[in-house]
Amino acid sequence: MKSFYHIFSLFLLVSALPAQARQAGFAKAQSTTSSQPFTGYYDFTYNEDKGTILLEVKDLNKEFLYVHSLTSGVGSNDIGLDRGQLGDGVVVKWIKSGNKLLLMQPNLSYRASSSNPDEKASIEQAFARSVLFGFEIKEKKNNSFIIDLTPFLMLDAHGVANRLKDRGQGSYKLDKTRSVLWMENTKSFPKNSEFEAMLTFTGTPTGREVRSVAPDASSITVIQHHSFVELPDTNYKPRVFHPRSGSFYRSYMDYSAPVFEPIQKRFITRHRLEKKNPEAAVSDAVEPIIYYLDRGTPEPVRSALLEGAGWWNQAFEAAGYSNAFQVKMLPEDADPMDVRYNVIQWVHRSTRGWSYGGSVVDPRSGEIIKGHVSLGSLRIRQDFMIAQGLLKEPFKENDDNHDAMMEMALARIRQLGAHEVGHTLGFAHNFAASTQDRASVMDYPHPKYEIVDGKISLKNAYAAGIGVWDKLTVQYSYGNPAGKQSEDSYLKSILKKADVAGLKFISDSDARATGGANAGAHLWDNGSSPTEELKHILNVREIAINQFSIHNIKSGEPLSVLEDVFVPVYFAHRYQVEAAVKLVGGVEYEYLTNDRNLEFTLVNSSDQKNALKVLLQSIDPSTLKIPQHVLDLFPPRAYGYGRTRESFKSQTGVTFDPLTAAATSVDMTFDLLFHPDRMNRIVTQQAIESLDNSNYATLTLDTIFSKISNQVFTDLDTDDSYRTAISQSSQELFLNHLMNLIASSRTNVQVKSIARNQLNEIQKDLSKRDAFENQLLSQIQHFNAHTELFKVKPLPSIPDGSPIGCTVFGD
Repeated sequence: MKSFYHIFSLFLLVSALPAQARQAGFAKAQSTTSSQPFTGYYDFTYNEDKGTILLEVKDLNKEFLYVHSLTSGVGSNDIGLDRGQLGDGVVVKWIKSGNKLLLMQPNLSYRASSSNPDEKASIEQAFARSVLFGFEIKEKKNNSFIIDLTPFLMLDAHGVANRLKDRGQGSYKLDKTRSVLWMENTKSFPKNSEFEAMLTFTGTPTGREVRSVAPDASSITVIQHHSFVELPDTNYKPRVFHPRSGSFYRSYMDYSAPVFEPIQKRFITRHRLEKKNPEAAVSDAVEPIIYYLDRGTPEPVRSALLEGAGWWNQAFEAAGYSNAFQVKMLPEDADPMDVRYNVIQWVHRSTRGWSYGGSVVDPRSGEIIKGHVSLGSLRIRQDFMIAQGLLKEPFKENDDNHDAMMEMALARIRQLGAHEVGHTLGFAHNFAASTQDRASVMDYPHPKYEIVDGKISLKNAYAAGIGVWDKLTVQYSYGNPAGKQSEDSYLKSILKKADVAGLKFISDSDARATGGANAGAHLWDNGSSPTEELKHILNVREIAINQFSIHNIKSGEPLSVLEDVFVPVYFAHRYQVEAAVKLVGGVEYEYLTNDRNLEFTLVNSSDQKNALKVLLQSIDPSTLKIPQHVLDLFPPRAYGYGRTRESFKSQTGVTFDPLTAAATSVDMTFDLLFHPDRMNRIVTQQAIESLDNSNYATLTLDTIFSKISNQVFTDLDTDDSYRTAISQSSQELFLNHLMNLIASSRTNVQVKSIARNQLNEIQKDLSKRDAFENQLLSQIQHFNAHTELFKVKPLPSIPDGSPIGCTVFGD
């Protein structure tokens, strides 16, 4: 009874309070119950009723790192907005002015290493800074300020709308009415605070890709992640970059550098790694580098990635560390976007595409704070299909006979995991490694096919383990001088080791087939000789085509699937063509410094001739013909199994088009061979080298055009109409490429004149020929009369290939 009267009396007392006071107390209680506090690097409060985050800012003018990223993506390789994709990591600080806090990004590209504050100020004032956002101060509490962070978190910081527009997918804008804070992974830890927002972009879709991945293409919703991260302490010592170190680098302009020293400073990117016992030859690390694998990765891919990524520990052991590099499964309660975790994510897309390794880097020093690998899940299926097409009748006896294909696919996944983790450790591509017995996992490896007793063997398709180059580049980036040895002396000794071992390092732009000129660095190739490897691949291709049968797919599958399996078989030579074509007009060189007794030279005439000879073999009608027994396997596409971007293109409607397949292959080779840079380089080299190098002068642009003309216009056996039709397509393509060289604004006058001369010679010869040649003659005459109107005749594109079986950065 006492408790009852106590409660009743309390009720009467509350009832007697003024209504206004009761309402204020209620509002306060409601506010309290609807607010959720977070404490950590930044303290903040989430108000569920208002949908806002109020942030407490304590330290003005103190720099920290801001990173934006995507927790969830769009799911299209072409659009390029993937789950786990990192954005910029920039240094920022809070600046107060009046009743506002400004989030300011200093300009770290221009600095002063001087201790003179006036000199530093003069440089800071000379270059622009960036204010990322301005916040009204809601409340001042002791020495801190309360601001509403919500409008900043709701910005399209990752540039989703611009990416959709740039990729031709439509014009989208952020719809605030459909966008909210997302609290699932909004957290605060001692050294980092993490925020998320679900953003919805609305617009009119114009692209096929966005329509294929969104349930409603007029409404695209992603989750954007923001990280506020404490910058590392200043105990990290940047390491100087060298062009042969194999490392990525950061640079800045140091205006306080002495006039006799370079003003641009370059330093490598790497994780912080220190020995527990600096005097020991081999020591544990103070803090090992640990990478965590996405828990959503299925078996057997999971085991393959744990193994392949873990190969890097071999290199760290060679650099004097024990168990300093580790790979583990991501803890169940961990957020992959949390900067405390180096993560390997298994990313799903609607189409096959590149994998890549990105890093959150301290822009001040190059120290890697977080490595984040994104691996496309469809790549393993492509390697499986490549193996499926190359093996002889794999499903003849048993539809479950997939061990050999899985073995090759998983071998690639191991290599791919090591490759992408290598990027996040700070290492660049080394496209010269494949010419040196697969010396690095940082190359793009084409499957290595062997012919054993007339059969194709995939046992050695991909290398296992880390390469000798990888061990040296880890030593350069992470190793330590011994005893009283200076760091400069130590780094030079590592470069010397590479020289003594004959190891080369050539990276991206020099290795590309379209603009690159380096004869010893290529993508997706094997072997020390591109020409010999192309001959080998053509032999492998011939065996695979001749043995191709209905048993290359499982029983009961539509033959349309078989046609798609044949694609990587028919175009198996495409990447080795890219490698061999670089010998024509190619240059042999490394990244030279004045302490090396090396020189760069032109590829000699005999090697160029041999390369051209095998390239012409790749476009010969006998190479491109598909045997009748294979053609008989490709009926019109089955219902529900239409052509995709990875299928053969057809100019005959629903039926398989072998002539377009052949023409596509020829056009690919001509595109590479007749690249304007290559054509210009050949005539320039001829002009310079012919003065004192008669050997080189024997392979001129006239010679190249003449050899191609002789092959494609050779009289054929009219009884083989299939071969004749392929040859006629090649003739038209050759003429179109000559015309393009003449009309192009990218070719110099010497190339134009030589191409014009070749066209005139062909014109004279065609005047003596039959109806088809008269049609070609008519095209030449029209071109000569109206050159300014010339446009390259579009040909169906070659089916997607790169990334082969897998993909800057990336692959």
